[in-house]
Amino acid sequence: MYIGIDVGGTNLKAGLVDETGAITAVERCPLNFQGPEQFTETLASLAVSVSRKGGVSPESPAYVGIGLPGAVSGGDVLFTTNIPMKNVPLERLFRRRLDLPVFLGNDADCAAVGEYFCGAGRGTRDFAVVTLGTGIGCGLLLGGKLHGGQSSSEAGHLVICHGGEPCNCGRRGCWERYASATALIQQAQAAMQSHPESLLHDYAAENGGTVEGRTVFSAAQARDETALAVCRKYVEYLADGTVSLINILRPEVIAIGGGVAAAPEQLLLEPLREIVARESFARHGGMTTRILRAELGNDAGMIGAALLGRAI
Repeated sequence: MYIGIDVGGTNLKAGLVDETGAITAVERCPLNFQGPEQFTETLASLAVSVSRKGGVSPESPAYVGIGLPGAVSGGDVLFTTNIPMKNVPLERLFRRRLDLPVFLGNDADCAAVGEYFCGAGRGTRDFAVVTLGTGIGCGLLLGGKLHGGQSSSEAGHLVICHGGEPCNCGRRGCWERYASATALIQQAQAAMQSHPESLLHDYAAENGGTVEGRTVFSAAQARDETALAVCRKYVEYLADGTVSLINILRPEVIAIGGGVAAAPEQLLLEPLREIVARESFARHGGMTTRILRAELGNDAGMIGAALLGRAI
């Protein structure tokens, strides 16, 4: 048995996971960050609680895997994007409270590990997950092992437009500034300003005036030309980075995850596959990377954290 803890922006979710990736118990609690010591105490308490809920002693799991939104190295958190932690020896702090081995991973890497062993990547050797959310996360497993070990990939900061939109990382034109869920919403809002007749306004009004990714796809399904144009351009941006990943790494499968991945296939994955088939260099050798929807949903990070030990 293993424990996987998924650290989200507002909540912590821990799962007791068996060797097949099946979840046997789950515990949740609010994040409520008040410093590294308190945070570690909460993580350890959650691990103890989920163990007991699953009917095992807290000392019996083989290890604890923790997925975090940020950069890690070995047992240390280098920094996190939505929690004020920098250069925190999380493994050492954790083992003061519960003496189990600890593996740390970036949240996108954990999602990739979960999908590799239990989801869209089953049966592959080289596999990638691209998660479309506030930014773009990317987890890569090459030969069944995380690329870079516990040092996360940052494919969201591939530059696809020289001198383009400024990114929080300090560069301009990064992929996530054009193909994240945040970018899709901004593109829709800009289109709405230019097209007051668009159904995008009606769908946003039904959502209290808030524009979300599903706002765009709902209007596009209703054949609104403005929304369809936003979708087409967004998929082109998504394809720019996806084709670059394929040309460099040649994975057998890239799984698309995150909230945007729930979009209707004919508006997202089908046109993405068409562009990839047309533009990836590997087509000359008859090799085609399959583009699939990620399968594990919100459990991917928790399952992947629990199985980190297999992939490092």
